[in-house]
Amino acid sequence: MKASRNRTLVLTEGDRKKLTKRLLTVESPQTLDDVIGRTINGDVLDVLPLLPERCVDLLIADPPYNLTKTFGGTVFRAIDNLDYVAWLEEWVSQLPRLLKAAASIYVCCDWRCSCAMCGVFGSFFKVRNRITWEREKGRGAKANWKNAHEDIWFCTMSDACTFNLDAVKLKRRVVAPYRVGGAGGTPKDWDETPAGNYRMTHPSNLWTDLTVPFWSMPENTGHPTQKPEKLLAKLILASSNADDVVFDPFLGSGTTSVVAKKLGRRFFGVERDRDYCLLTEKRLTLAEHDRAIQGYEDGVFWERNALSHGMHGKARKGE
Repeated sequence: MKASRNRTLVLTEGDRKKLTKRLLTVESPQTLDDVIGRTINGDVLDVLPLLPERCVDLLIADPPYNLTKTFGGTVFRAIDNLDYVAWLEEWVSQLPRLLKAAASIYVCCDWRCSCAMCGVFGSFFKVRNRITWEREKGRGAKANWKNAHEDIWFCTMSDACTFNLDAVKLKRRVVAPYRVGGAGGTPKDWDETPAGNYRMTHPSNLWTDLTVPFWSMPENTGHPTQKPEKLLAKLILASSNADDVVFDPFLGSGTTSVVAKKLGRRFFGVERDRDYCLLTEKRLTLAEHDRAIQGYEDGVFWERNALSHGMHGKARKGE
C-alpha cells in the first residue's frame, strides 16, 4: 500500500497488456518514419547499427555509470576503468553516423567516470562545456565527503550548433535591488512585481535549482537513476527547436521522450528493460493531457522552491 501522498508511477497488469503492443523491436534497418515517436525495446549495441543516418538534432545519453547497479532485471557491474572506456567506445563510435552536422550531444556521468566520458566523447565530438548539477538527494558517508553532484558533458558535431539562450534563463529573486538614481528610481535589470522582485539571469554550467524525483512527485518512477524532467527541459530547450528530433540511447523510464513530447519536439529512444519501456509509454500517454514540468512554467525556469503561479492561477511551489 502506498502512502496517500505517494504519487510514484507504477505499472498494472492492464498497463502491461495495453502498452506492450506499442513497443518497437528492430531487426532490420529503419527509416526515421519507422522510429519517430517510438520506444525501442532492445540492447543499444544491437539497435544503433539499424537506425537511420543523419536524422538526430539532439542526442541525450544517460548510460550506466561505472558502478554496480541494478536496473530492473539487469545488473550493471563496476569494471576496470580501461574496460569501461572500451565499452563506451563501442557504442559512442556509432553515434556520429546518426547525427546531423549541427547536432548537439549531452552525456550524463558521475565523478568516477567523468574523465573517461570526456575522453571518449572528445575523440568523436567537440567538447564545449561541463555542466555540474547539485543532486541534493543521497546518502552520507562516514569517512568521505557526501557525493551531492553529477556532471553532464556538452558536446557538438561542429561550431554550427543551436543554443537558445533566452529559452533557458533562470528567474531569481533580487535580494538587494539596485535602482537607477537611488531610492525611488527605476529598477536596473530586474522587474518589480506584486509577488516580489525578480531578475532573469543567464544560465551557467553550475545548476542548483533541480529536485531529484521522489515519491510525492507525479513524474517519479521506480527507476534508480531517474533524472528530473526540469533537467531535461533545460537541455532540450537550449539545444533544439520545435519539431527537431531528440534521441536517447539509454532511455530508462522515458524522461527524455516525455519532456521532448511536452516541449513539441519529435523523439525516439532505446531501452533494454521492458518494464522501463512500458513506464515510458505510460508517461507518454499521460503527457498527452498534462504538459506540466515541475519548476518550469510559462516559459520560465524558477529557482528551487520559488513561488510561481499554477496553470489555474493558484499559487504553488515551483519545486
